[in-house]
This record gives sequence, structure tokens and C-alpha cells, in this order.
Amino acid sequence: MTRSTTPINLFEYQTLAAQQLPQMALDYYASGAWDEITLRDNRAAFERYKLRPRMLVDVSQRDLTTTILGQFLPSPILIAPMAFQCLAHPDGEVATAKAAAKLGSVMVLSTLSTKSIEDVASVRNSTPQWFQLYVHRDRGLTRALVERAYAAGFQALCLTIDVPVLGRRERDTHNQFVLPDGMELANFSRLNDLEIGFKPGESGLFAYVVEQFNPSLTWADLEWLRSLSPLPLVLKGILRGDDAIRAREYGASAVIVSNHGGRQLDSAIASIDALSEVVAAVGNQIDVLVDGGIRRGTDVLKALALGAKAVLLGRPVLWGLAVGGEAGVEHVLNLLLNELDLAMALSGCAKLQDIDSSLVVRGWH
Repeated sequence: MTRSTTPINLFEYQTLAAQQLPQMALDYYASGAWDEITLRDNRAAFERYKLRPRMLVDVSQRDLTTTILGQFLPSPILIAPMAFQCLAHPDGEVATAKAAAKLGSVMVLSTLSTKSIEDVASVRNSTPQWFQLYVHRDRGLTRALVERAYAAGFQALCLTIDVPVLGRRERDTHNQFVLPDGMELANFSRLNDLEIGFKPGESGLFAYVVEQFNPSLTWADLEWLRSLSPLPLVLKGILRGDDAIRAREYGASAVIVSNHGGRQLDSAIASIDALSEVVAAVGNQIDVLVDGGIRRGTDVLKALALGAKAVLLGRPVLWGLAVGGEAGVEHVLNLLLNELDLAMALSGCAKLQDIDSSLVVRGWH
């Protein structure tokens, strides 16, 4: 009998993707800021939390369903916003959206996608989609993005708040990262005023962010942003309890505890380590989600036990996309869902509501 070459976990997908992706694309997806301390710690932090399973509980039937922003979802696993997915596969964000729709997983579409808002919305089926927004210096451009997302049927606006300026990702600088010929920022393809001035020794993304993103954005601007559409507002990039309280006070319906996958401020706290403080600050007043370093079903279980209502999966989706397109993304999501289902059964949890803080304890190696 020969050993199966089909990946059986998310780590194996990463290994396969690394063998297939061009170096510039691989480095763009995989890298973190500066010394990549936070990138590594996002993963290592999960290992510091240990599970305390309950015994002799009837787990013959498991229920992974939940409700986020009032939207019924078959599982608590969402797809995080990630730029430039056509670097992994020609179908890019459309393939990811199709896989998400099959499984009922919310996909959060990046402003910097290589397939347009409208193209991704066209494959939604009945599954909710959210639109991730970067606020540009040109408010008219920001308004147009929000209006397009609302018109296309997106059901939430996810504002990334941890990129006033771009973190320094040295692998991208070495590669002078740019999109390949024929690939574009699809949501801006109608515009002629986004000519980026490249500088030797810099990445094209860095140049774009310097020229286009608004580093003066403050809490006070959220009122204007909320006025652009009736979509619920989700703030992504919260790492402190006091910021979570401000988010609620300024009208956010949910927050995502996130350090941008270790790609912004290096040495920032691991997302899972920041989660408990955020949950304690806002309780059940708004939905709290988390991303960063999730690779196993036990990671999802720990995040839920620490108070998250759901998690967002990032890089492993790209690895699945690179290896197998739509089918690869679907397999990655199914692997993680099956692991969560098994972890719940082994922990004495028949449904998500059974998962609480008594299941997890923070330990040290």
C-alpha cells in the first residue's frame, strides 16, 4: 500500500503550496513584519493553552451552528480577508467564494482583491459575504467601494484599523514585490488615477499604501463611515479591552481580535493572548471574533472557550487555493471543521454553547 499524497491537515497544505508557488508570491503570503516575532507567536501561543475535557457527556450528535451579526451560520469558521488571491490560483477570490458558498462559510473579501466585488458576489448563493475596507485618502473612492459592496449584497462592512501605515515586511522589500503583468487591483480597474510611483528597493504594495491609505483615520471618522450604508460595522485589528469598548461606543456591531497575521507591528501580542481581555471588556454586548495562527480544530475550540463567537482562517485558505483551487479551499475548510467536530466530542461538548472558559487553562512549557 502506498502512502497517500492527499494532505490530511493544514500544515501539509502549507508544505505543498510552498513547493508550487513562485517565491515572490510565497514570501508575500507567508511573511510577517520585521523579525516575524508576532508571526511565530500567533502559532506558539495556542500551544500555551491546555484543554480540560469533560467526561461521560452524550456527544453522539454535535451541532456546530452559530449566529454572527444575526446571521445564521453552519459553523464558527469564517474566511479572513486576504489580498491578491490570484497569485495563488488564476480563479483567485472567485474560487475561494465558491468554496465558501458550498460550506456556508462567510468569506470576507479584501479591498485589494484581484477579482472584483461584483464577480465575487455573483457566486454567493445564500451564504453571507462581508467586505473588508481600507479607508483611502480620497473619501469619494472609499464611498464608492462601500456603495458597490452594499449594492452587490454584501452583508457587513469589515474595517481594518491596524494599517495606518504598512508594516515593514522585509521579504517583500527584498523581492520588490509587485503584481505580475496582467494581474490588477480589480476593484480599482475602472479608475485611471491609481498610478503608483515605485521606488527602488521598496515593494509596490508599500508604495500603494503610502500614497492611498489614510493614516489620519480616528474613531471620530466611524460616524461618517457608518453613514455610507446600513451595513453593520465590524472593526478588525483590536488587541486591547479599552479599544473594544470604544468600538462598541462608536457603533461597531462586532470586533475581530487580530494583529494582522503578524504583518504589521512586530512584537505585538498574539491574538489568542489578547482575546480574554477584549471579551471581558465588552461581554456579550457585541460579537467578538479572532484570527491569527489557527491551524487545528483544537485551536478553534480554545478560541471559542476563551470567549470568541467565531474565528477567521487566513493563510491556510491560500495554501488550499494554491494546491487545488476551489476544491483545495473546500478541503482545507472541511479538514478544520472535522477537526473541530472531533475536538468538541473529545472535550464533552455536543454544541458550541457547551464550550466555556472551564475547558481551557493557560500553562507554560
